[in-house]
Amino acid sequence: MTAERIRGLKDIIIITKGGGEMGSGVVHRLVRSGFKVCITEIDKPLAVRREVSFCEAVFTGRQKVEGLVGQRVETPAEVFRTWEQGWVPVLVDPECAVRKELRPEILVDAILAKKKTRTEISDAPLVIGLGPGFIAGGNVHYVVETNRGHFLGKVIENGEAEPDTGIPGMIGGYTWERVLRAPAEGEFRGKKRIGERVQKGETVAEVEGKPVAALIEGVLRGILRDGVWVSDKMKVGDIDPRANREHCFTISEKARAIGGGVLEAILRKFNK
Repeated sequence: MTAERIRGLKDIIIITKGGGEMGSGVVHRLVRSGFKVCITEIDKPLAVRREVSFCEAVFTGRQKVEGLVGQRVETPAEVFRTWEQGWVPVLVDPECAVRKELRPEILVDAILAKKKTRTEISDAPLVIGLGPGFIAGGNVHYVVETNRGHFLGKVIENGEAEPDTGIPGMIGGYTWERVLRAPAEGEFRGKKRIGERVQKGETVAEVEGKPVAALIEGVLRGILRDGVWVSDKMKVGDIDPRANREHCFTISEKARAIGGGVLEAILRKFNK
C-alpha cells in the first residue's frame, strides 16, 4: 500500500476468496459502498443458493445479484476492465494467485470451509476471515462471526469465531429439517427449480436414482446445479418454511449482517 496509490477508500482493492451465498452478500455490500472487489473461485463451485451467488458466473459467464453484475474473467487485465464497467470480476483461481498482480489492500476469506485454509495474515495489509478456522491476531487480522444468534456479524479482534455446531440455524421454527442432503454419492439431478413450492415428502431431486425428499413444506430457496458430483450426506438444497418466494432471489439477513461486519473491519483499518 502506498500513499500514491491510495487516495481514498474508492482506490482500495479487495479480493474475496469464494463467491457463494455469504461471500456474495459481503461483496454486494462492499461494492455498493464504493470498493473495487474481485472474487476468486474454484472451477466447479457448489453453491446451493445459486440465485444470490456470484460464483454462478463461472458456469454462465454472468450472474446478477440484486442488480449487481458478476462477470467471469480470465486474466488480471480483464479484472480492471470489468471494474470500469461497474461489474464484479469472477476469476477461476483456486490458489488466489492473482493477488500477486493485483496487490490488494484487503483479502477476505469467504470460503466458509469451517476449518483452517491456506489464507495467512501476510497475504494482504488487512486479512479478514469469516467464521471458524481463523484466529484474529494469528492467521488473520480480524474474524467475523458467522453463527446465527446474538453475535452474528461481530468483528473479533482477538481469538476465534464460535465453533461449527453442525446444526443449521433456525428459520421458521426449523433447523436440520429444512436442509436437503444427498442420500448417496453420485451425480445430482434436480426435479424442482429455485422459488418453486414443495410439499413435505415430495421428491425434490435425485442422486444416482435415489430420491431426495422434502422434510417440510415451503419454497425451494436453493438447490445445486444439475450434473455436479456430490458425496453422501452432502447439503444439496435448502427449503424455506416461510414460503416467501422473494427470499429465494434476495440476499439473506445473515449474509447482510456478515457483510456489515466485514465493512466495519475495513473501516477500522482504513478510515482513520
